[in-house]
Amino acid sequence: MIRRLLLLFVGLSLPAVARAGVPDWILRYEASLNRGIPSFSRQTGLACNVCHTAFPMLTAFGRQFKLNAYTLTGLQTIGPTETTPSPLKINLIPPVSTMLQTSFTQTSKAQPGTQNGDVEFPQELSVFFGEAISPRLGTFIQITYDGAEGTLGVDNIDLRYANHAKVLSKRTIYGITVNNSPTVQDVWNSTPVWGFPFGSSGVAPTPSGSPLINEGLAQSVAGIGTYALWDDHLYGELSVYRSSPQGGPHPPDATSTGIMKGVTPYWRFAYQRTFGTQYIELGTFGLASRLYPTGVTGPTDRFSDVGADLQYERHAGKNGLGTFVVHASYIHERQTLDATFGGGGSENAKNTLNTVRADASWLTPTRWGGSVGVFSTSGTTDTLLYAPGAVTGNATGKPNSNGVIAELQFMPWINTRFSLQYVAYQKFNGGTSNYDVAVAGRSASDNNTIYALVWLMF
Repeated sequence: MIRRLLLLFVGLSLPAVARAGVPDWILRYEASLNRGIPSFSRQTGLACNVCHTAFPMLTAFGRQFKLNAYTLTGLQTIGPTETTPSPLKINLIPPVSTMLQTSFTQTSKAQPGTQNGDVEFPQELSVFFGEAISPRLGTFIQITYDGAEGTLGVDNIDLRYANHAKVLSKRTIYGITVNNSPTVQDVWNSTPVWGFPFGSSGVAPTPSGSPLINEGLAQSVAGIGTYALWDDHLYGELSVYRSSPQGGPHPPDATSTGIMKGVTPYWRFAYQRTFGTQYIELGTFGLASRLYPTGVTGPTDRFSDVGADLQYERHAGKNGLGTFVVHASYIHERQTLDATFGGGGSENAKNTLNTVRADASWLTPTRWGGSVGVFSTSGTTDTLLYAPGAVTGNATGKPNSNGVIAELQFMPWINTRFSLQYVAYQKFNGGTSNYDVAVAGRSASDNNTIYALVWLMF
């Protein structure tokens, strides 16, 4: 039954598959059907590692599951008594999941006036509502309690409609996504929302410079877009976003901050291909946004982000070596700061920001794994936008930061992860020593962080 559902789900008939050969990414699920129960497992009847290499990294099947609007189900459904062209089908048991993260953070030097060695229990506690609403409509809704902020609020949301068609005699998945953060709808782990590191400290100091597309609009916008995957190779998406702040005045008024003027277009194009046990994806993504720093009238700041990304996978399960995964991305941001510059908040009317990130992970069949990542941010010197200040300030006015992230992980069960991470900074907010012009001065290495995480999905 599960096998038939899988084949129907990706739009293939059983006779056609028998002639052409069953794709490897479908067959790989068979060795791992009874290992764990993560999000969506209750709905599909499949184990976590059918969709995830190690959560949240998606497998080929996981990418198909998301593009098909989370609609594959192995549950009994409730339908109408009468025959209709598009019968409603509701899962008998709503597949609701929970995530718990608890962590320990230790920096090389305590932040002034604080106690080092911070424990967050929980760091995050989330409830997911992931369900096939109908045969072509599905949801991914995350509600999260943040331990550091002590607040409960809306987190990631992705609502989808999906269908299949033939375009130039090739199978095409097409659909509509409604979501609340650019790149949350992406099916690759090389873009910001689902990128490495997949778990990180919420209390350790982080560099000040970051492009808008790097979750700068997360949970404060609503977007709708259309996407298509042609011949399982070419992917394209066009979306538009509009401000939808959580809390504060509605409609936005003179007291609001970060409100869009008009809409923000977002685009995503990618090419993917499988070569035996190897897989590669090359893509590009970006957005263009105009924001009011405060209020809803007057001049705006314009942000144009253009990114490129790569994802490479190699599966070596037959010889026991496990899975090797590489992600890389580059983002270039152009800032035209008419509002901020006019109000005396920046030294320059125009700035640029560049970020480079790359990581490699090795995941063994025994569920031990390791990852190494590098990151670098550079940009235009602006002594007002990147001003001096304790811990998070910039003495040189430069946003330049770079470093290395190393992580070890162990998954005793598919839905349980223990990880130990170390973040080492070579440069932080434009400097290596006394980068913030604080009274005692702070070095980039003072922000080196040991981060231990327990991550449960059930």
